[in-house]
Amino acid sequence: MLRQEQNEVLSGTGPGTPMGEVFRRFWIPALLSEELPAPDCAPVRVRLLGEDLVAFRDSTGKVGLVDEACPHRGASLFFGRNEDCGLRCTYHGWKFDRDGQCVDMPNEPPDTQFKEKVTIKAYPTVEQGGAVWTYMGPEEHEPQMPAMEWSLVPEEHRFLAKIEVDCNYAQAMEGDIDSSHTAFLHGRVGEDSLDNGSGARFWKERLRRFSFIDRAPKFFLIDTDYGFMAAARRYGGDEHYYWRITQWLFPAFSITPREAGSVLQCNMRIPIDDHRHMFYRTQYRPQKPLTDEEVYEYRHGGNLFQQTVPGTYRPVQTLENDFLIDRSLQRSGTYSGIKGIPAQDQSVTVSMGPIVERSKERLATSDAAIIHSRRLLLKQAQEVQKNGQLSVPGGGDPYFVRGVGLLVDRDTPFDVGAAEAMDANNPWHEDVAWAQVEPVGVDHAG
Repeated sequence: MLRQEQNEVLSGTGPGTPMGEVFRRFWIPALLSEELPAPDCAPVRVRLLGEDLVAFRDSTGKVGLVDEACPHRGASLFFGRNEDCGLRCTYHGWKFDRDGQCVDMPNEPPDTQFKEKVTIKAYPTVEQGGAVWTYMGPEEHEPQMPAMEWSLVPEEHRFLAKIEVDCNYAQAMEGDIDSSHTAFLHGRVGEDSLDNGSGARFWKERLRRFSFIDRAPKFFLIDTDYGFMAAARRYGGDEHYYWRITQWLFPAFSITPREAGSVLQCNMRIPIDDHRHMFYRTQYRPQKPLTDEEVYEYRHGGNLFQQTVPGTYRPVQTLENDFLIDRSLQRSGTYSGIKGIPAQDQSVTVSMGPIVERSKERLATSDAAIIHSRRLLLKQAQEVQKNGQLSVPGGGDPYFVRGVGLLVDRDTPFDVGAAEAMDANNPWHEDVAWAQVEPVGVDHAG
């Protein structure tokens, strides 16, 4: 559990807060590129880390991210005119470029120099992987962009979406790295046996079922430059262990385990404010494009994404309608009775309240990754307060990693060689290089 003051530090991400300063030292997604479809299109409201901002694509196609309030009288620039490489306030016509400089002040005398002294808060942006990223920290501490694999593959190889979630970022992020909950929350009735069969689909399903047969995995944690790896070891038959390696990356990213040949997945939890966050999820396949069938399923909800209220990023399933739980389905079909993995997750994380009271928790050994992520985040909050900077790189090549699920001989140390060999020998193997992206050494003793 955390003391109340620690919980407040972990949860608070507004301007001037310790954790808010941590988030501001990383490049984070601010919105989807598709929200600004063309130069001089309508601006978009963005609430991020407790700040009210406006994003706009100027006449050159580049994105600006500025304070929503015009510095003249405080009118909202969301209602502004996006024209001629700037956003013009409709109250008195003051115009600002994407760097926040006032470039026109038409209600003042033509020879005035006052406009040169007026600026608006503006944050740098980079478009990568279908998202508009921003850095909100001090210029002198700006890190490299994170070289996350999903953001570097061709557009047709990935699907990226976002949804607004009514709880603090941390409690949802902790679910992303909690490997033991999948056997319960995301399970189906009767999924605790191994059936005979063959073929690629059977073997992927067989491996997945080990998570439901052994519902009490043993956890091993390995610190890395970008965060840590959480390795969950389960029964994999009499001669094997089934390993699921989740990657956790600062400040609140996770790459979930996937078996060879599967579509890969990354989750990102970005605070809107202390009580809500934007959940970005991407599915991607590095080797080849996603199929039309996969994209259709993702775009229309399916099991991995949610249906949204038209014209918004609000989910249809919410706490107000009990996430459309079906009690008959719960009795005979799924463990939760709720359709879709994201809604299942939100039924537990949102029901905790906007900020869960962590001083009342009773944590167990299966919570090892959650405990560790809290420690690492709180440590960085202390580092920023004490030294003015992080003690981790914050971006670049270290972020090019994958999560992995593998079946490994019980007497084989789980290292890179074992990962490659076991990946190549599995019947559903498609690409030997799949497990070679990042060394995955795990203390396999015990």
